[in-house]
Amino acid sequence: MDVNKECLLSGEMPSAENEIALDRLYAKNNDLYVGDTFSVAGKSLKVTGIVALPDYSSLFQNNTDFMFDSIKFGVAVMTDDGFADMGESHIHYSYSWKYDTPPDDPNGKEAKDTAEDFMRTVSENAPLTNFIPRCSSNAIKFAGEDLGGDRTMVLTLMYILIVIIAFVFAITTSNTINREANVIGTLRASGYTKAELIRHYMTPPLIVLLVAAIVGNILGYTFFKNLMADQYLGSYSLTSYETLWNANAFIETTIVPIVIMAAINFIMLVRAFSLSPLKFIRRDLKRHQKKKAFKLNTKIGIMTRFKLRVIFQNIPNYITIFIGILFAGIILVFGTMFVPLLDYVEEETLNNMIAAHQYILKMPVDTETDGAEKYCMGSLKTTGDSFTENISVYGISENSRYIDADLGGGKVYISSAYSDKYSLKRGDTFTMKEEFGDKTHLLNVDGIYDNPTTLAVFMSRDKFNEMFGNESDYFSGYLSDSVIEDIDESLIAAEITEDDYTKSSRQLKQSMGNMMVIFWILGVAVFMLVIYLLAKIIIEKNSQSISMTKILGYNKKEIDRIYIHTTSIVTIISLIASLPVINVSLNRIWHMMMLEYTGWIPCVIQWTVYLRVVVIGIITYAVVALLLMRQTNKVPLADALKNAE
Repeated sequence: MDVNKECLLSGEMPSAENEIALDRLYAKNNDLYVGDTFSVAGKSLKVTGIVALPDYSSLFQNNTDFMFDSIKFGVAVMTDDGFADMGESHIHYSYSWKYDTPPDDPNGKEAKDTAEDFMRTVSENAPLTNFIPRCSSNAIKFAGEDLGGDRTMVLTLMYILIVIIAFVFAITTSNTINREANVIGTLRASGYTKAELIRHYMTPPLIVLLVAAIVGNILGYTFFKNLMADQYLGSYSLTSYETLWNANAFIETTIVPIVIMAAINFIMLVRAFSLSPLKFIRRDLKRHQKKKAFKLNTKIGIMTRFKLRVIFQNIPNYITIFIGILFAGIILVFGTMFVPLLDYVEEETLNNMIAAHQYILKMPVDTETDGAEKYCMGSLKTTGDSFTENISVYGISENSRYIDADLGGGKVYISSAYSDKYSLKRGDTFTMKEEFGDKTHLLNVDGIYDNPTTLAVFMSRDKFNEMFGNESDYFSGYLSDSVIEDIDESLIAAEITEDDYTKSSRQLKQSMGNMMVIFWILGVAVFMLVIYLLAKIIIEKNSQSISMTKILGYNKKEIDRIYIHTTSIVTIISLIASLPVINVSLNRIWHMMMLEYTGWIPCVIQWTVYLRVVVIGIITYAVVALLLMRQTNKVPLADALKNAE
């Protein structure tokens, strides 16, 4: 064999007809190991090896499936005699080929054009029932595309975090400048230049960045490399790999973040040191004349007025807190919504099953089963410059008991999932392309069929057969709520049942569960970090006022009510106010993301997810508040006498 060579990961290749080598991921998910006995079609086989096949890095049972199934579907390797002994009831003959001059990009336009040319040549010389070039094979390319999609998602997340941390650094540095304004003014008056002071204040954050970059790269190529590899090895049947240093990864994860952080801090410092030395000595760092504080109604209690003053004096910091909560909330909701969303999708999929049993036949055969209804099934491709996907097309019998839609007179219905993904509504037209060939079909949307999880087009059997050039009485199979037993098993190409409908959500839970935990932990960490640092800065900026309240006789509880409780109120209001923004943002992000994947999962965020996020946010802030209370306790009484203007 010259192509699709198996990679032996452990054990030995089978040498006898009762031996088998199983795919690694299927074996792992079903607790099978070298030396175990494995039963296939009533035959007992010994597992001699664990393998990975390059043309099955993702275990797609059918290329048109939305999601692979590594739990109940697997591939294996046997000897020729062992394979022959399995019988021919479900055997499929397929051929692989290699180009003499392969395209430069195996998934690019050249590869697709070359495949189309090759397909036409084959179809002109022999009947062609299926054709899957590498550029269209989900079993080959899905893993790579998923890693590429994850790369984009993780990079976006990383740069969001970098910007948040950069602004926190900038605000922290700005607060340090405010505290040391007198010293800075004296140094400037003594002859120190702006450049010297900028270098001085740039040095600490850059040192922290460089140390973090070094530690991050070391951990990235050791501990976290294994952690992320395990994430993908738990989803895909990957061959053995070797870790290589990646220049692009180094630039994107190390050089670019340092440049962004340094640029933001540099701009902030240049702006800060543009003030005159006299302004620093006077601690007058305002760029605009301070406006007179507006009067608050005296009918408002003194403590309430005090809290309002704290809010008005720290509006920029509270706005930054809101933005930080917004970004952390997006990450937190995304990590929390996934499992409930898949539960919803699974429930909706089962509720909208066309029939309990959907039989696809190799050739038309009659049945006497009560309730069995003939139907046609085919596939057409969406049209587009960059991304196309296969859409199931159903030809439904007249007065169908399974599809409640008026398909008479050549009408065409699309599923609500198709409508949502491609923004189609009743009265619109759309173009679809035949899977093998160049022929296109312009269809009109005459109605929307309620099915939120399946991309499908529905029409009458007559229109289907006319469109695909079949005989008028042709049909592909049967829809039935009961098992059909009077058709020979060798004539049934596939049977779609409840288990097939739910494999997408089942596999996504298996594949993405651990990844969502990482998002959840990251969201909590960002939330806690942003709130703590910014709230701590607010307390430091008000240290003189806090010290004065202590001198005036306010006790610890009252001071905490003024400063900690005020920040608590702003934080909780910001958390709740950010939820509608998070909902709109995630819906748009999700829709854009799903346009790059086959299939459709509606973005339905359960109200319990938002409730959980609010509860997590409040609990997280409670921990932060305890740390802030310690901060207010450390403010000395002497601060009230320092830096008096």
